[in-house]
Amino acid sequence: MKILIAPDSFKGTLTAQEVCDIIGQAFSDTIKNAEISKLPAADGGEGLCACFGEIMGGEIVKTEVNGVFTEKITAEYLMLENKTAVIEMAACAGLPLAGNNKNPEKATTYGVGELINHAARSGAEKILLGLGGSATNDCGLGMAAALGWNFADKNGRFFIPTGGTMHSIRKITKPQTGFSIPVTAACDVENPLYGENGAAYVFAPQKGADEAMVKRLDKGLRHAAEIIKKELNIDVSRIKGAGAAGGMGAAAVAFLGAELKKGIDIILDAADFNKKAADADLIITGEGRLDFQSVNGKVISGIAKRAAEQNKKVIAICGSRGAGAEKIKELGVSELYFSCETEKPFDEIAKTCREDLYNIAVKAAKGLTFEVNGNMI
Repeated sequence: MKILIAPDSFKGTLTAQEVCDIIGQAFSDTIKNAEISKLPAADGGEGLCACFGEIMGGEIVKTEVNGVFTEKITAEYLMLENKTAVIEMAACAGLPLAGNNKNPEKATTYGVGELINHAARSGAEKILLGLGGSATNDCGLGMAAALGWNFADKNGRFFIPTGGTMHSIRKITKPQTGFSIPVTAACDVENPLYGENGAAYVFAPQKGADEAMVKRLDKGLRHAAEIIKKELNIDVSRIKGAGAAGGMGAAAVAFLGAELKKGIDIILDAADFNKKAADADLIITGEGRLDFQSVNGKVISGIAKRAAEQNKKVIAICGSRGAGAEKIKELGVSELYFSCETEKPFDEIAKTCREDLYNIAVKAAKGLTFEVNGNMI
C-alpha cells in the first residue's frame, strides 16, 4: 500500500516535517508493508522555506533586520541554486514574534523589506515572498519604506507608516532606483484589502485588535488604498488576496510589481505532486486547526482538489476542529480525524501534541477500508 503524506505544519507545535514523521510512523506501525512517502507542505506562511529546502535544497542565509516592533533580530531566508530567494515575511514579522504584546497598530513589516534588500544584494534573480502568519496590519508600507519608498504626512514630514499611522499619509515618493527583480507572492487567501471580509475585520482580532481597533485599522487600509491609487495609479482595492497578511498582498503588487499566486499550488508544482499522487493509493493531509477558512487556498484544500482530479482517496488528520471543518469534505476528503477533540489551553495541547497525533493517526490507519489492486484494505 502506497501512502503519500502531505500536511501543513501544526502552527505553534509541530513543523510539517514533524507531522509527516509522526503520521508516517503510526501508519508504518499499523499497516504491514506500507510504503510511505512524505511531502511537507505550506501555503505561504511559516514553513515555506523548509518545504522548498526539502524539495530543492538551497542555502539558508541569515541577516540582522528589524522585528515586529523594530527590535533587532536575526532572520533567515532560503537561496535556491537557481538564484531564487524564498522569503517568509513571518521570519521577521510573524505573529509568534509579537509574544504577549500583540498590537497590529504598532507592528511593522519593515524587516521584510530589509530581507528583500539583502537577497537582492546577495544575487537573487527572482524572489518568492511568502505572505502569511503575520502580526502586522500596515498594508506592507513598512516593507515599502525599507525598499526606499518615502511616505509624508500633511506637514511634509517623512515617516514609516504602521497600522496605527497609515491614515496620516498624504504623499508617496518613489525610490530613485526601482525594484527590478521579478517577485511572486505566495498567498493563501483571497480576501480584499478592506471591508467586512478584509484584512482588519477577518484577521486583526487574532493579532490582538479589539473591536474599536479593527475599525481604525480598516479605515487606515481604506485610506492607504486611496493614496496608492492617487499617487501610483494602482487600484489595490480590486485585487483578490490584497488583504493577505495585513495588506501585504496589496503592497506586493503596488511596490514590488508582484504576481499573487496560491502558495500551495507553487509548492505542489515544484514538488511534482501530480506525479506523486498518481502513484499513491492513499493521500493523507492535515493542518493544525481545520475550519471554514481551510477550503480557500490552504494546504489541505490544494491537496484535496488535486487528489480529486485523480480520483484518489484522501483523509485529513488535524490538530483541532473549528467551525465549518466539515466543509472540506465537499472537496473530496472522505474522513476527518482530530488529535484534540476538546477545547484545551494551548500550553496543554503543546505538551502532548506528538503523542496525541500519533494515537489519532493509528486510529485512522486501523479504520481504513478501501480497495487497493483488487484487495480490501
